[in-house]
Amino acid sequence: MTTAAMLLPGTAQAGRSTLATTPKDPLAITVTQAADGRTDATAAIQHAINAARRADGQGAGIVFLPSGRYRVSRSILVPPGIRIFGVGPTRPVLVLADATPGFQSGVGTMVIFTGGDQYNVGKVPVPVTTVVPPRDDVRDANSATFYSAMSNVDVEIGAGNPAATAVRFHVAQHAFLSHMDFRLGSAFAGVYQAGNVMEDVHFHGGRYGIVTEKTSPAWQFTLIDSSFDGQRDAAIREHEVDLTLVNVAIRDTPVGIEIDPGYSDSLWGKDVRFERVSRAGVVVSRENSVFTQIGFDNAVATDTPVFAQFRESGKTMAGKGRSYRVTAFGHGVAVPALGAIGTVATEAQITALPALPAPVAPAIRALPAVSDWTDARTLGVVGDGKTDDTAALQRAIDTHRVVYLPIGFYRITAPLKLKPDSVLLGLHPALTQLVLPDNNPAHAGLGGVVPLLETPRGGSNIVSGIGLFTGRINPRASALLWRSGADSLLDDVKIMGGGGTPTADGLPLGAKSARSGDPVADNHWDAQYPSIWVTDGGGGTFADVWTPNTFAQAGFYVSDTKTPGHVYELSAEHHVRNEIVLDGVENWEFLAPQTEQEVGEGMDAVSLAIRNSRNLLFANYHSYRVTRTFHPAATAVQLTNSSDIRFRNVHVNAESAFASCEPAGCGTYVRASKFPFENAIVDKTRHVALREREFARLDLPATPVVAAPTAAIPGIGPVRKLEDGFFSISGAAVDARGALYFVEHRFQRIHRWTEAKGLETVRDAALDPVNLAVEASGKLLVLSSLGAEASVYAFDPAAPKAALQVIPATPAAAHPDATTLLPVNWWNNGEFRDQYDAKTDHFTTLGEMFARDAATAKPLEYVSPDGSLVLPAFRVWQQGTPDHVGWRFSDTLDAYGFVRGKTGSRVFVSNESEGRTLSGLVGAGGTLTDLKMFTERGGESVAVDGEGRVFIANGQVFVHAPDGSAIGRIDVPERPLQLIFGGADGRTLFILTHHALYSVRV
Repeated sequence: MTTAAMLLPGTAQAGRSTLATTPKDPLAITVTQAADGRTDATAAIQHAINAARRADGQGAGIVFLPSGRYRVSRSILVPPGIRIFGVGPTRPVLVLADATPGFQSGVGTMVIFTGGDQYNVGKVPVPVTTVVPPRDDVRDANSATFYSAMSNVDVEIGAGNPAATAVRFHVAQHAFLSHMDFRLGSAFAGVYQAGNVMEDVHFHGGRYGIVTEKTSPAWQFTLIDSSFDGQRDAAIREHEVDLTLVNVAIRDTPVGIEIDPGYSDSLWGKDVRFERVSRAGVVVSRENSVFTQIGFDNAVATDTPVFAQFRESGKTMAGKGRSYRVTAFGHGVAVPALGAIGTVATEAQITALPALPAPVAPAIRALPAVSDWTDARTLGVVGDGKTDDTAALQRAIDTHRVVYLPIGFYRITAPLKLKPDSVLLGLHPALTQLVLPDNNPAHAGLGGVVPLLETPRGGSNIVSGIGLFTGRINPRASALLWRSGADSLLDDVKIMGGGGTPTADGLPLGAKSARSGDPVADNHWDAQYPSIWVTDGGGGTFADVWTPNTFAQAGFYVSDTKTPGHVYELSAEHHVRNEIVLDGVENWEFLAPQTEQEVGEGMDAVSLAIRNSRNLLFANYHSYRVTRTFHPAATAVQLTNSSDIRFRNVHVNAESAFASCEPAGCGTYVRASKFPFENAIVDKTRHVALREREFARLDLPATPVVAAPTAAIPGIGPVRKLEDGFFSISGAAVDARGALYFVEHRFQRIHRWTEAKGLETVRDAALDPVNLAVEASGKLLVLSSLGAEASVYAFDPAAPKAALQVIPATPAAAHPDATTLLPVNWWNNGEFRDQYDAKTDHFTTLGEMFARDAATAKPLEYVSPDGSLVLPAFRVWQQGTPDHVGWRFSDTLDAYGFVRGKTGSRVFVSNESEGRTLSGLVGAGGTLTDLKMFTERGGESVAVDGEGRVFIANGQVFVHAPDGSAIGRIDVPERPLQLIFGGADGRTLFILTHHALYSVRV
């Protein structure tokens, strides 16, 4: 990512090239076109981009754009994996001339990074709306758009282009913009829709510098060593992008960072600088939402009277004096201790300064100038994937400080050892790889770690722009053993073996593996040392690193070091046991770390294991499990003998987007899984857990704070365990006599529990039951995930086990005496299409989306045999193959259970994507209208007792009076998922957790 010397934020000299000479690479494509700023160069640049993609055979490539001025007249489309580098003594400039047609209304984009057909749906579900001229066949970059980049290229937008944006960058891992100046003039924004990492980018003028919604994979966006000045409205306008700022300066603009109305964000800023920001440094929206998590560490400001402004309440957090330092600022859910429940709070430590201090040094160290690079091929290194390059490459390292690897697969059979000052560089980690062959003798058998690449203790090394692959079967292998010191840098490095892995032998990753996820069964997954192992006093800076190798026991492992470490935008994914591990570590910070557990290998993986460690910071931390997950997991973070740890802006989730084209239409949809981690943190030493999945602040001091016991609520009895040992249960319903029925979906069983008989299994057939209801006659209505559009059937629990009645979907009709079934919990969030309306200058809010979707009548319905129940046929989307293997999602399939109400009655539901509980009126066709916010706490389930009290499952059971005021809390030994009243008198609150059934008398 970093490609040469860098200046302090805001001081970058326009046109200063970071690749003053062109690196030699025979597989790169160079643009050959008059670069006089007058000749239209659009076609020539597009031709080079298309040629680069064809040339490498891996669906990716490198384009060199020489110095000059290139006039652009329409959108340039950059396919996945293409990297564009400006080369020459001055940075090349992409120029949008005054009043270029197509950039006057709506939003139009000069350079659009596009995506592939991620889910093989054929059609483009949501075409990019910012293409100039408009067309409907451009697929936006998405959560599988890896490696795309633009670096050392400036942009200049002329007058009369008020709708212009320079770059659309809705990308995922290992994609970046770097070393760019955006001179925006009349433009709407420099970047519209952001992703992954931007570094050393500087925005001058324009209405905004960056305007963005959430990233395509719905995790963090990190901006490093960058600046904004002279924007007309705000430097950054955003929501849900999980913005992480490191060494960013904002100057001469009304607002620094503006979060859109009706939206939240998880915002973290380190070493942010505000100068002459007249209205507010940051404008916070939805200030009482659990998803609003705002934090700053060591911000400074001058001539910025208001540091933070809160949109809904109007309150402000003023600075102190003309110049001041914000040592710490935090707003959001603050958790006082493990085991406690958090509350929204604001913290500010602000002190006056006599003058603004000098800018801090860049967070990312500069790379050597290209003139210092030594091309490894000139020293006998081949890079064809077949020749053993070990000896030749080691000689190159031993005899030259800076070794450059052009595109190629470099076969390595013994550890490569860097010198203390060695620099090892490439320009594309997918296409420039160091590769171990399978069953390599040096890495076979039982023994200690044998790394592919290792650095010396205390070294000042730089490794950047390469991929490391330890093969499928090499049990002693580690990709990188890092002992380098505090000023070292690991940057833009990909550990191969997971998503987006081109292989030297052309075989798929699973070609020699049973892919079971069980190391005993196939002996390959989880059968190597950690991919990146920092140890023996190692430290330094780690930026834009992606480590998803399922064959390794962990993606990022740090042990036995007190040397400071700074980690920015680390993606560690797809491991069987551990994603990130720290053991015996002090003085490290992780900003924007992200983990992901896939359905095949990651069912038992821990996102972050911390052992014997202290003085650590984790900020804007995302722990994500894929929507397809069917397996419960206890905790994202596991602590052992560790303290003095600061968690800031923590997000533990399991929702994601996927594309679908159905007869009813195409779209990209957001669904939520029932299986995020049950706890955010479990301290194994102190035997205490944190149930809050969304919070802004938690400190774990050396002397732990003990959470106060929860006071009993008068009239509500103790929690009683009825049964346990389940895999995971939900989908419950009660009959007229109060008997409880529920589903254990993993094993396709339907159980019944009564006080008289305890637990019974009433059905054990392979019919994929998900959610239940009981009609007036006593028959069970069952929603099943079988079938392309799901299925519904009914049976009498007293009838023979094989007896059932399939219920067909029929056109919706009026049923004045029937009860309608609706999801008790919903997730509606954006559908990953642009929500911005340029005519109104408004982003459609989450509340507006939910209200729109809930008020949409369903054309079909399922009616129970006796006509007493109506289940609207919510649209079902399928992810994956069109046969029975694909996963199916809908609002009713995703819910933990149903809520019941007759037309015109008011019911309570949870909108999990907003973190709110609401009430609404049940209408025809399964509509829910007249939505009213009840409380800012929303979760997995809602139930109402005979006195109108509302019980909400969200980590514990929260009890509210009918007017919304809090009454108290019921603590349950496990995370409550579904709440439903039953029992003979209807006063037993049944509480379903994944593994056990509890009850409380009310």
